[in-house]
Amino acid sequence: MKSGERSQPQAAPTSTTLTPCDPAKVQWEMQQVQLAIARRAYELFEARGRKHGHDWEDWLRAESELLRPVSVAISESHGRVRVRANVLSFADNELRVAIEPHRITILGKKDVSAPEIEGSKNVYIDLYPDTILRIVELASEVVPEAARIELQGGMLRFELPKAVRHATQTQLKVA
Repeated sequence: MKSGERSQPQAAPTSTTLTPCDPAKVQWEMQQVQLAIARRAYELFEARGRKHGHDWEDWLRAESELLRPVSVAISESHGRVRVRANVLSFADNELRVAIEPHRITILGKKDVSAPEIEGSKNVYIDLYPDTILRIVELASEVVPEAARIELQGGMLRFELPKAVRHATQTQLKVA
């Protein structure tokens, strides 16, 4: 930058609050994705002449073809669990999140549509699959009803209060 020039301030990425979905509904949607993976793994099995002994290889290849990788970071403090998941290029309306006491499920499906140009046929090309399925197992029990979920700049952020059990009570309380 030349001296005397001012850099333009960059606008902070907008933040969207997400509402968790019913775990049973997300489970059903997740099963549809798992069935697609199973179908693709079976196609790979058939393509190798139905040769047994490569089931894990076929399954992992099918997952890599159909699912976009999601990196996750988890940190814990005295009363909270924080989870960060990279869901870059997914909008809030393309994501489904379910929170259970020991698990977070992230399911995403991109809305892909190719624009039409007069007189030509477009083909959509993307280097990454358009689906996310990530299950994050939590070491500590959390209170799903008190969770805060935020999507900002391609990062899905979870703030989860830990559950506290009292020896004389079976109720869970927010830490």
